Amino acid sequence: MANRTYDLLGQVQAAHQFDHDSLFRYASVHVPGFPSSAASTFTVKQFGHGQSNPTFLLEVGNGGSVKRYVLRKKPPGKLLQSAHAVDREYQVLRALGEHTEVPVPKVFCCCMDASVIGTDFYIMEFLEGRIFMDPKLPGLAPERREAIYRETAKVLAALHSVDVDAIGLGKYGRRDNYCKRQLERWTKQYIASTGDSRYPSNPKMLELARWLQQHIPSEDSSGEGIVHGDFRIDNVVFHPIEDRVIGILDWELSTLGNQMTDVAYSCLAYIVDINHENQQVGKGFELTRIPEGIPSQAEYLAEYCSASGKPWPAAVWKFYISLAMFRGAAILAGIYSRWLMGNASGGERAQNAGKQANDLVDSAWAYIARKSVLPNHPPPDPVARDYMKQFGGGNESGRFVPSVKVLKLRNKLIKFMEDHIYPMENEFYKLAQSSSRWTVHPEEESLKELAKKEGLWNLWIPFDSAERAKKLLFDESSRMVSNGEHDQFLGAGLSNLEYGYLCEIMGRSVWAPQVFNCGAPDTGNMEVLLRYGNKEQLLEWLVPLLQGKIRSGFAMTEPQVASSDATNIECSIKREGDSYIINGRKWWTSGAMDPRCKVLIVMGKTDFTAANHKQQSMILVDIQTPGVHIKRPLMVFGFDDAPHGHAEVVFDNVRVPAKNILLGEGRGFEIAQGRLGPGRLHHCMRLIGASERGMQMMVQRALSRKAFGKLIAEHGSFRSDVAKCRIELEKTRLLVLEAADQLDRLGNKKARGTIAMAKVAAPNTALMVLDTAMQVHGAAGVSSDTVLAHLWATSRTLRIADGPDEVHLGTIAKLELRRAKL
Repeated sequence: MANRTYDLLGQVQAAHQFDHDSLFRYASVHVPGFPSSAASTFTVKQFGHGQSNPTFLLEVGNGGSVKRYVLRKKPPGKLLQSAHAVDREYQVLRALGEHTEVPVPKVFCCCMDASVIGTDFYIMEFLEGRIFMDPKLPGLAPERREAIYRETAKVLAALHSVDVDAIGLGKYGRRDNYCKRQLERWTKQYIASTGDSRYPSNPKMLELARWLQQHIPSEDSSGEGIVHGDFRIDNVVFHPIEDRVIGILDWELSTLGNQMTDVAYSCLAYIVDINHENQQVGKGFELTRIPEGIPSQAEYLAEYCSASGKPWPAAVWKFYISLAMFRGAAILAGIYSRWLMGNASGGERAQNAGKQANDLVDSAWAYIARKSVLPNHPPPDPVARDYMKQFGGGNESGRFVPSVKVLKLRNKLIKFMEDHIYPMENEFYKLAQSSSRWTVHPEEESLKELAKKEGLWNLWIPFDSAERAKKLLFDESSRMVSNGEHDQFLGAGLSNLEYGYLCEIMGRSVWAPQVFNCGAPDTGNMEVLLRYGNKEQLLEWLVPLLQGKIRSGFAMTEPQVASSDATNIECSIKREGDSYIINGRKWWTSGAMDPRCKVLIVMGKTDFTAANHKQQSMILVDIQTPGVHIKRPLMVFGFDDAPHGHAEVVFDNVRVPAKNILLGEGRGFEIAQGRLGPGRLHHCMRLIGASERGMQMMVQRALSRKAFGKLIAEHGSFRSDVAKCRIELEKTRLLVLEAADQLDRLGNKKARGTIAMAKVAAPNTALMVLDTAMQVHGAAGVSSDTVLAHLWATSRTLRIADGPDEVHLGTIAKLELRRAKL
């Protein structure tokens, strides 16, 4: 929620005390309407918000009425040259207030006589309104969040549209080479702030300054208008009840120059989370999930560019954001330096500023390393419009409209499928039906390398899992791959929802997912390692899996018990010294037949006497370990899915190192539940693709074959069937996307009801569509001459393999009944 401006007050800090009587006498003379009676009450409180110029509320009571004013002054003590120029703040506020419609507080006087209260100061009106300290705007409805962000963009555009010459600010600062001068200024101030041995300079900061100097945009050489210098949502006061700005605050850094620096600074919340209460800088909501209602960064920029008439900044955006972080780091270093000297506004919060400054430098370098930071054109992009047209929509916005980044990946993926996957399907099937079926087609490995080069590798990896892996695997002391490779191996930084649009495309062919390293059970196993593995386990098994050098299997289901209830598992994992001994029989261990399979994740019981859900553990088993016996491949409606396969596996006194246990004993059920989220939702996404493939083949067949004197497509029964299929497919697609979105926003536990619905709906919809497609194809539909039979068999299997329908229906019913009792 927002803070009322009055709620940000506290007692005056000891370092900022001044002579109240002297101030009262001065204000009585220089502030129009200020009470001058000796009987007046006069209190001073300090605003806690802000780290630069100390700001105070002045309350003057006289005859029962209270007047409020705001005083802003220089901090006490030794200051950096040119910093904290309150007279410039007064100058710009007065010019804007008297000559423009830009919302600013009215100023009354500016005092440059340090003898009054010890430093220069000015007095302005007090604005009763709301300040949003958290850019995520918690507690607000989505439509209010959107309104606030769009209003903020428009107010910034209004400020940047001011004719500075017409309002007397033509000489407020140099207009040309603003970024060049900013770099010089903040570099000098940073060096001055970090000269103390208690806070040495960061070499990466100085290296960043050199990078920025080399990438200054050519537009910087020409002059623009007014620059606020610190424009962000918590420096804007909103009306108490209306979503409109009534005042822009904190003008200490204002000047003339390159206005795009303001825009970039206002966008930092999308990239980084700078909370002065925290010890370090976190990830911005562009990386962690944009709260519902808040426009994307591209949408916010489009609002600003539209209102200001500025060109789209995609080509130079990396520079402006990095410059904003550079300047932010310099400011934080200055705050920390003042804290060390004991005169920082903001109190103890300022002690975190030194660490945050270094974090911002690291964030800037990470941002520079990103391949793409903005779409080439402002949204809506023509690609997005084409996507909507494909599904019969004419609107250019909506809840499940994918981003430009995702649409571009989707188009690349579709082209890859058309150019490389579909033409090879028959070849893959020929090998899978031959005596050499348990070998890998050489073209598959070639396609994997091509997928890597196209940036279509490991797209399934959630961004939060990728961040954990980066911290464990790619630090300076254990860099496993070259600088340009680790981002590729950790995917494109997609959410589950974003991946849903791409996973669907892969699902159109049973052979496609593995080409992009996005196939089961590898994705689920890699997700387990990403989320729950320790560094040693990740280095030994995850890295080669991410690189596509090996494959894996998941051993959970057992022939002698109903394994849909994981508490029934009987496989034993017994601790003996520094080893575990595994005994048990598993089947439907998908992937175990593959010659590239090197590791199995095995679920068994380490303690048969513990609570039901604390008996199970998961452990990593090298498939070459003595005692691991692959008994036979299992058939799925006559398909053995070679060379991948589904195996029956016996574990006979298999001894593995104790270090192979995942997360610890008794954590298996917890891991299984985590694995059941994103990894299992991938099946639903792929089933949408399988259904879409069935629709496509069905319609093509109906438009090319005649029966009883006319095309099949002209028969009323077909038209009714294809219409019903499309209805069910679109309903199910939206349900799957909703499940993915909830998984991103709410987490696995809170999204479990919608995930369960998707797991029931997706295979049943696929079966309906594929059955209709097979019927339209006649005898060809049930033969191996088309992919329909194999897609149907896979879909039918997932009504069990992805958790039985009955289990999911039970989950949905329980949640519904629980909701009714509330």
